[in-house]
Amino acid sequence: DDAVVGQDIREHLRLDDTLLTLKLTPNLAHCLSVYGVARELSALTGAPLKQPAFPPAKVSFADKLPVTIEAPDLCGRFSGRIVRNVDTQAPTPAWMIDRLARCGQRSVTALVDISNYVMFEYGRPSHIFDLDKIRDGLVVRWGKAGESLKLLHGATITVDEKVGVIAAAGQVESLAGIMGGDATAVSDATKNVYVEAAFWWPEAVAGRSRRFNFATDAGHRFERGVDPALTVAHIDRITQLIIDICGGDAGAMDDQVLSPPQARPVTLRVERAAKVIGLPVTQAQCEGVMRRLGFEFTASPGEITVTPPSWRFDLKIEEDLIEEVIRIIGYESLPTTAPIAALAPRVRSESARTLDAVRHQMAALDYQETINFSFVDARWEHELAGNADPIRLVNPMAGHLAVMRSSLLGSLIGVLRLNLSRKATRVRVYEAGRAFSRDAQVVDGGTSVAGVAQTMRLAGLAYGGAEARQWGAEDRAVDFFDLKGDIEALLAPRAARFVPAEHPAMYPGRCARVEIDGAAIGFAGELHPKWRQAYELPHAPMMFELDAAALMHRHLPAHAPVQRQQSVWRDLSVIASEAVTYAALIDAVESAGHAGLVKSARLFDIYKPSAPSGEMKAGERSLSIRLELLDDEVTLTDDRIEAAVADVLAALDERLGARLRA
Repeated sequence: DDAVVGQDIREHLRLDDTLLTLKLTPNLAHCLSVYGVARELSALTGAPLKQPAFPPAKVSFADKLPVTIEAPDLCGRFSGRIVRNVDTQAPTPAWMIDRLARCGQRSVTALVDISNYVMFEYGRPSHIFDLDKIRDGLVVRWGKAGESLKLLHGATITVDEKVGVIAAAGQVESLAGIMGGDATAVSDATKNVYVEAAFWWPEAVAGRSRRFNFATDAGHRFERGVDPALTVAHIDRITQLIIDICGGDAGAMDDQVLSPPQARPVTLRVERAAKVIGLPVTQAQCEGVMRRLGFEFTASPGEITVTPPSWRFDLKIEEDLIEEVIRIIGYESLPTTAPIAALAPRVRSESARTLDAVRHQMAALDYQETINFSFVDARWEHELAGNADPIRLVNPMAGHLAVMRSSLLGSLIGVLRLNLSRKATRVRVYEAGRAFSRDAQVVDGGTSVAGVAQTMRLAGLAYGGAEARQWGAEDRAVDFFDLKGDIEALLAPRAARFVPAEHPAMYPGRCARVEIDGAAIGFAGELHPKWRQAYELPHAPMMFELDAAALMHRHLPAHAPVQRQQSVWRDLSVIASEAVTYAALIDAVESAGHAGLVKSARLFDIYKPSAPSGEMKAGERSLSIRLELLDDEVTLTDDRIEAAVADVLAALDERLGARLRA
């Protein structure tokens, strides 16, 4: 009815205003209020700051609500007072409703609005209890397992020993520093209230609201730090607003100071500040910044020692003060200069190659790279790595990704299953990544964690056809020897040995330990049939896993003169037990005393008759090997050749029980 005809509606509804949205970093908790922003603007612009006044409320009675603090590591200071004869149905003034709306807060009731208003005004979250619903006083403590609480927004939660609570008569009434409970909430029938303002330790509040899947303005402030020095003053402010709007009589103030944070002095070296900032700041400038920010400090030549005020929880080290200096002076004052840094070239050994070079070679061998999480299903560790005690994550991102992998094979099988579900018929993948295992000899360092070895590995998996389908070659499934050839190509010119071995993930008899210069560097083989069935794979893939350090080291090529003499070749067929392996055969040849004339030996034929014959007994077979004999200096004579061959045959007989086939 009071609208003037022709008046701009924005002016009539007081909407012609400017709203500023501030997105603050976590270290600027002191700016989470109108007064905090004003204090910051005063420091930045030099405009005088209007200091608030909090006249004590008139005390009408001496009654206090009994409050017991059982957890000083939860609550460092607790203040409160009783206010009686409050009219909770009194309307909230329009000016307060408008200001709250501009802060994004809707009006609820007068008492709730007053609490929210002071929070936005001075950054002080508070809570107002219905006094008549509190029995036997309040107890501030950590929660107990199994305790439950119905919150103001209607949700019921279950707390434990890591959640701070305010309790009464054995029942949880409020979630400390986050949200009050429904049981003691004020209502239209409320006549007497208890106003509470406390200092909750940030680490005691941080993460608790997220744990219960909600967030509050109070929790947002307390987990960053709220000024512990002004709890009494802010309760006086809340009390005055309650009396002005809702009426009532104020009781005596109850203020318990237990363990407020103690500010530790921080020293700023002017010379270091200039070096870090990149601007020649003076001591006078640094002192001026501290004054504008309202910091107490003592100065000596070249140094300023600051005692952080109670509202600044982010000032811990010298760099924090340096940041304040350049922030107030202005980043726009920094000169535009190119960085100067001494470059010291690092010469890589010619015998070393990078992991990227290994990746390129894997691509040339027709493998595609995959990148997987380092945390995996514990089942993979138990079944595929034989790891009964994997390194467990304290806070896994998902229930099935609960342990750190000690092998990359499980990750590749997971990739294979994903590709097969998308109708892939031929899969060749690899991964270069770290595997994690327990090692008591590892100590903490820049890139290490005590007790945990972080080994770089290369693992590959081949499934399906050995070659992509084409007209010029018959289709055949990839086998162990295809995998063996890929590994030999990776390690060339170093010669690898493949020794029969066992691995938890691989088929016995189709698994080999890969060795270089007598040292084991990994395993290669076919997936065990029970795991093929368990992981629902149509066929067993071929897999290998190698120590990446061995792949990145290689022998340098050495000059050798052109061969002047002609090689001599001799083929030998020997009868040996079926248990004799290729590796044992070559070892026996190399151990023979042939004066270094045998340069190479290769198995080129295996023969086993369908039935035992007079020459070959049951359980025996014929192995044919080709020997290359050469003397670099002189032409070989028949006598020397025959002597070398005889030495080889003698070694085969002695070590393997093999005899020359007639």
